Amino acid sequence: MANRVIALARSSHPGPTIVVTVVATVLGVAVSYSWWRLIVLGLVVLCGQLSIGFSNDWLDAGRDAAVNRRDKPTALGQISPAVVRRAAFVAAAASVALSLLLGPPAAIANLLCFGMGWAYNLGLKSTLASIVPYLLCFGLLPAVATLGLVPPRMPAAWVLAAGALLGAAAHLTNVLPDLEDDRSTGIRGLPHVMGARASGIAAFVCLAVAGGLVAFSEGSLRNPLLVIGFALGLAMAVTGIVLTLARRPTRLLMRLIMAGAIVDVVMLALTGTSMLA
Repeated sequence: MANRVIALARSSHPGPTIVVTVVATVLGVAVSYSWWRLIVLGLVVLCGQLSIGFSNDWLDAGRDAAVNRRDKPTALGQISPAVVRRAAFVAAAASVALSLLLGPPAAIANLLCFGMGWAYNLGLKSTLASIVPYLLCFGLLPAVATLGLVPPRMPAAWVLAAGALLGAAAHLTNVLPDLEDDRSTGIRGLPHVMGARASGIAAFVCLAVAGGLVAFSEGSLRNPLLVIGFALGLAMAVTGIVLTLARRPTRLLMRLIMAGAIVDVVMLALTGTSMLA
């Protein structure tokens, strides 16, 4: 039983799931959520991200087994795709139901947000539009938090843009270690067409620009911590580009993007209500 639970947890893509949930929670803190709304927001995003991770491993089970993916519990036979499929639908339903507690605008934004993840898993990953779900999902994530306010508020345009850029960076680096396996199973998204080096460089440029949008947004320069955060993010971006050019892509690139995203969202939290439109 314990092994099955561990296998299911691994099928959720725990790293990105935790990072995105932390990002959403920090955004809730930034816009002064009450404690109970903050808990609800965290659970809404957590369940949505779990559903994306589970659906990915369920839908890709055959392809993962074909290329002997050692990091996929379904490919290793540690858990059946049917169990992961049920978990995906349960998590999706929980995210939708809980989001209603934040109000209809936030519920709609949340549905669009994790719905984009499902659209990617269901087929967009194999097209040149593979980046679109990431742009929309990450771009809309701040809106899930701000539209849960009473009254609902939209995020500023630069916040939406920064989120979308982080989504682009996540997509372009997430698939890099799997490019050859993906090609052999018929997956040909935008990063496959661009190639590993171009995708890696573009990803870290997106990370740097996202940090710049947050650090140099209107009035933000009054807080030197934002400039320090931008410098840290820029160092990560430069490191990522150097690694992209110097060696074969690994999961380290995606970890750098996730670390940069956390830096950016902490910077965003420091801007406070200026992130609202």
